[in-house]
Amino acid sequence: MGNYRNFKLVAYFVAGGVQHATREQLEKDLAFFERHMRLDKVYLEPYRDIFADEEKFRMCREILEKHGIEVAGGITTTFSAKEDPEKKQRMFNTFCYNDQRMLERLAMVSAFLGRNFDEFIIDDFYFTNCTCDACRAGRDVFNKELGITDGSWERYRLALMQKVSKEYMIAPAKAENPSCQITIKYPNWAESYQETGYNPAQQREIFDNLYTGTETRDPVTTDQHLPRYLSYSLMTYFENMWPGHNGGGWFDPFDMHITEHYLEQAYLTAFSKPKELMMFCFQALAGTMNVPALGFQLDKLDEVLDHCGNPVGIPCYLPDNCQGEDNIQDFLGMVGLPIVCTPYFPKEAPAILLTRSSACDPDVVDKLENYVAQGGKAMVTHGFVQATMDRGIQRMTSIRFADRKVIAEDFLVEQLTSRMHGRIITWPRGKKPMLITVPEHRNNASWAQIKTRVGQESYGMLLRDTYGKGEMLTLAVPDSFSDLYQLPADVLTRIRAALPVNGIHLEGDALISLFHYDNGAFILYPYVDEGCQPSICRIHAPADVKALEMPVTGRTLAPLYADAAEAVFEFRAMPGHYTLFKPVK
Repeated sequence: MGNYRNFKLVAYFVAGGVQHATREQLEKDLAFFERHMRLDKVYLEPYRDIFADEEKFRMCREILEKHGIEVAGGITTTFSAKEDPEKKQRMFNTFCYNDQRMLERLAMVSAFLGRNFDEFIIDDFYFTNCTCDACRAGRDVFNKELGITDGSWERYRLALMQKVSKEYMIAPAKAENPSCQITIKYPNWAESYQETGYNPAQQREIFDNLYTGTETRDPVTTDQHLPRYLSYSLMTYFENMWPGHNGGGWFDPFDMHITEHYLEQAYLTAFSKPKELMMFCFQALAGTMNVPALGFQLDKLDEVLDHCGNPVGIPCYLPDNCQGEDNIQDFLGMVGLPIVCTPYFPKEAPAILLTRSSACDPDVVDKLENYVAQGGKAMVTHGFVQATMDRGIQRMTSIRFADRKVIAEDFLVEQLTSRMHGRIITWPRGKKPMLITVPEHRNNASWAQIKTRVGQESYGMLLRDTYGKGEMLTLAVPDSFSDLYQLPADVLTRIRAALPVNGIHLEGDALISLFHYDNGAFILYPYVDEGCQPSICRIHAPADVKALEMPVTGRTLAPLYADAAEAVFEFRAMPGHYTLFKPVK
């Protein structure tokens, strides 16, 4: 693989860094990196707003290669406002793809990269938000031809970026070097791709490879609202979309205020078994504490991954160009549901998750009905049910909606345990009040396994419908998705128990994730958050599991208790510390 057994460690080197580079400073910076980690590869960028001086570009490449580092190319498709006489309003200086000067610039840089490299990557500014006269005119002509009357941008921008990719990115590079491999890097804001022209469904047919943005951000002070679990789930989405062509995960140190949050991006990216771990960028990391902190973890991650097979979990179906309940699958991942994502309906999986985004597939109800009737188990969000009310979901559930909401803080949880017989109810209290949509249902047609209690009434939060040989569970998600973190442990444990992976589920509080593999291994990771403390959690496993081995430390956990139905293990989870387990049977 390279300097690490399970991944290549790579860095991105921006054009501004090239432009200001000196031989002495670059040698100094490389010495700093080499003290703490072992770089395999650098993506060297000649253009981002500006062309870097070609002599300096070649100097940087020469020094990197002298240090035994593989060098590939990179491009960021931004065009400086200083060069734009029309002063178009282009957020982040992204190109206007109806501006011939900008298109010529794109073709020129692509040709340069093709001449100089057998591989290059496109940074994730390769989208359009321009609304200039030419772009609006192009949209209007396109929409009229297709009979689109709402003035929307989505289909126009998808078609525009496909055309631009073929004619101004791929063709000029391949003309110079037919064997050049071109990788498109997708950003972390997957729910917004189609609005700005990102089109993985079609772009995977014309590019050679893709790359995944696994950067997360402070969810309060930025607009992206990205749960940290996305650093893992988006990797699984792209790997399942185009197996073998996901080049790696790309993370950075920006818009976060806690060192562990930077490191968590690397951990979760690594847990997805990537080909490459990409650090953006060389200039932003040189001389910072992030480098020794991450370097300390890389060999530990490498050792953990020695014991892991391929990632598995509860497949969340996210069809191409979908949007709805943004990132809800990642909020659920943050509370212990082992979610993986796929753009294909997972009809062979033993259990699946569907959200309002899944409802963007016009045939999803028919697929779901057949899946459940044949014995599958599906958990759907109430948003999914709402979005499919006009498509026949009534065939599968008595749930209806009357635009009612309640403020939930107290809960009733129906527990069916192997240690006690009968119907056991617990009455946990949440950490704060939260607003929840009421899924009204017919008693004894659908059954509530979790309820929220308000005064003299209770309202279903997790409801069960049997259908054919299988079952469908409907989860009423809080209006503020992060309120999932405020649910009591009993509620979270009951939700997790409904969808075990490899027969295993977690008992305990929120902000702990499980990552499962097809060889039975799994990783437990408790997140670092404000006020976090060590916590006691329990791992429920099949009855034939006699112990949980921790290969990295050499420790073994014996069951806290076991019976004919399950074995339960107790573990003290430390925030920021990942632990690998392998069941022993």
